[in-house]
Formats: sequence, structure tokens, C-alpha cells
Amino acid sequence: METIVLKEQGIDSVITNLLKRSPTSFDEQESVVKSIISDIRERGNEALFEYTKKFDGADLDAKSILVTEEEIDAAYKKVDPELVEIIRRAREKIRVFHEKQLKNSWFDASEDGIILGQRVTPLEKAGVYVPGGRAAYPSSVLMNVMPAVVAGVSEIVMTTPCDASGEVYAQTLVAAREAGVHKIYKAGGAQAIAALAYGTTCIPKVDKIVGPGNIFVALAKKAVFGSVAIDSIAGPSEILVLADDTANAKYVAADLLSQAEHDPMASAILVTTSPDLAKDVQKEIEGFLKTLSRSEIIEKSLDSYGYILLASDMTEAIDAVNNIASEHLEIVTKDPFSDMTRVKNAGAIFLGSYSSEPLGDYFAGPNHVLPTNGTARFFSPLSVDDFIKRSSVISYSREALEGVKDDIIKFAESEMLTAHANSIKVRFEKD
Repeated sequence: METIVLKEQGIDSVITNLLKRSPTSFDEQESVVKSIISDIRERGNEALFEYTKKFDGADLDAKSILVTEEEIDAAYKKVDPELVEIIRRAREKIRVFHEKQLKNSWFDASEDGIILGQRVTPLEKAGVYVPGGRAAYPSSVLMNVMPAVVAGVSEIVMTTPCDASGEVYAQTLVAAREAGVHKIYKAGGAQAIAALAYGTTCIPKVDKIVGPGNIFVALAKKAVFGSVAIDSIAGPSEILVLADDTANAKYVAADLLSQAEHDPMASAILVTTSPDLAKDVQKEIEGFLKTLSRSEIIEKSLDSYGYILLASDMTEAIDAVNNIASEHLEIVTKDPFSDMTRVKNAGAIFLGSYSSEPLGDYFAGPNHVLPTNGTARFFSPLSVDDFIKRSSVISYSREALEGVKDDIIKFAESEMLTAHANSIKVRFEKD
């Protein structure tokens, strides 16, 4: 990890390097993705099956692309019953948290005959993409599906890659049934996103696509946005730990590595006011690397996107935190709740020595689908709001409209929209 003294070097070079990981920086892959999407739009299932054979090695057809109830039942027999119970407990924590986000329709009536309001309705169809390359991610299933379930989405469909024999990770199937997915399709990559966005005779067109994936999935979601809604264009995982001299160096090191192991492009950053802590964390990282199974990935991540930023005081440290706007932020300081009040930009905030980031990944309840690449400045975690629509409701009586008609007519005429003005005037013309 590169050490930078903020007062001497500043933070601009760090942010510039981190933004290289953005999905907007992959022009070569973007052209490949656009070609796949175009092919799916033109040839539908035929193209989908060809790409599945090419990238996943599986021979699928219209019958075998849909995961059957028998396949899901078989998955339960492969998964440790204790893990099934853990999935259920996590599901309930996620459900309870997201139920607090529910919005209600409202109406406000006044005595002069005006009724104004907002009608809240869930999306009809949501598509959830779940990665299936290197490992199974039942946690991603729960985090993406439960907000849709709580929102009341009528149909939730999931796509996830299969292996060459046409099988999907058993844990993924179990989590999907427990969460309430209606249909699961064996499709991955950009081709799955295109199928969800435009529909094929097998996979229905949805209203919104959510879920993480590799660079091809991220670029595909970017390309189809507008034809369908998306949650975000997610980049590689990232963590920032804000710590002072009260922090436990072993805990901090372990938490930084928990995200660095995701991907060689993941980012792990320590911002601290304590040079001694910085040195101790480096030593602890070196020790962990000798024992962790994904140490090769971790080392690549830390070499490319790992930083220790030394701040002269907490004000300078928090300024750095806000400028980076990390996906995950841990605050491990003497007074983390007070320091949190000065943080403006972060996807999820973990307070104190025992609020380790993996707690949020799996079990606490808040969503782990979070804004990355500095987008926490203007994006929020996945929530129930992502699966609802709001419609404004307006009702005026004749008497109420008469009281404002002259204002509306003058406003419309000032914009030279005479038909607008006329639609008000005709209601008050004498027969």
C-alpha cells in the first residue's frame, strides 16, 4: 500500500487512479457489449443460446434455460441445512430493515375543492442479475430481491450463469426460493442483461434490472438504460477506514483485506491521523497475507489501489473521506458517532471496532448494493424506493380553477403556448 501524507501530496492523484476502475473507462469491452446487445435484440433466443455455449460451455434450449422446481429441490439437498437456516435469518433481518422504507400514497384535500396527492405503486416486473463465475453469492440474491418483495413487485425474475453441464450454484437457488424469486433463468453476462431489457420468447422484458456483475454486465446495464431502468453501474468493491490512535491495528488490517480479496481492481484505503497506527496496520497486513487463501488477488489490489493517507488532524481526514466518497466507510475513532456527523459522502457507514464491513455484506439488514467509484456523492444504496413509482394526483373543482385561471392563462401566453391558455379559457366561456 502506498503511503501519502495529505498535507504534502494532496488527494488528487489518489482519486484519479481510483477512477480508472470506472466502467466508463473500458472502450474496447464496450464495443463488444454493444455488439452482443444488438445480436440479442435481432435474434433473441438463438443468439442467447449461442453466447451461453460460447462463454459458459452449456448447451441450452427453450426448455432447459428455465430452472425447474425439481432443480431447486435438488439444490436444498446439496446445501448444508445450517447454511439454509442462516440464509433464512439473514433474509428476515433484510426484510425488517427494508419494511421501514415503505412509502404510502397520500392525498391532501382543501375546502375550496382542491385535491392533491401522490400515488405510490410497485413496478410490475423486476430483473435481478446474480453473478456465478468464481463463486456463489446467496447474499447478493437476498440483497437484490428482498427490497423488491417488500415493495410488492408482481414478478421477480432472476438470471445467473450456469456451468458447462447446465447447473447453477445450489446456494444461489436456495437463496432465490427463500427470498421469493418467481422464475430463474440460466443466463449470464451482457447477453442476460440484453434479454431482460428487451425480452426474448423465453425471458420476459422487465421494467428494471438490478444486481452486480463483471465489467461486461456493468457496461451492458449502462447500454440498455433508457429502454429499462437500472439500479446503478457498479464498479469494483471498495472500503475506506477512518481511524485514529484508538483503533486496533489488527482489526483495521483485517477489514481492509476483506474487500481487497474481491478483485484485483478492488480498493482498500486507510485514512488516519496516527503514523504509528499506519505502520502497525502495514505489519498486520503482511502477517495476514501469509495465511489468507486469496492473497495473490489481495496483493494485486493493494499494489494498484491500496493507500494509507496520513492526515494532520481529523478535519483533514474527513475532508479526504468526503472527497473519495467510498462504497464502504468504517469509522474507528475515539468518538465515531460525532465524526459521522461530518461525513457527507459514503454508501454505508460502519461505526466502532465491532461493526466490521462483512456484517453489512451478510447479516445486519441494510442493503449491500452500494454506490461505487465516488458516486456516493449523489447515489444511495439499493432500497424499496428502487422498486416503486410515484404518480402525482391533481383534482380541481370549477370554483378552484376559476380562482387561478387568469394566472395560468397569463403564464401560458408569456411562453407563447396559446393552446395551453385556450384549454383554460374554454372552461369559462359563455354558451
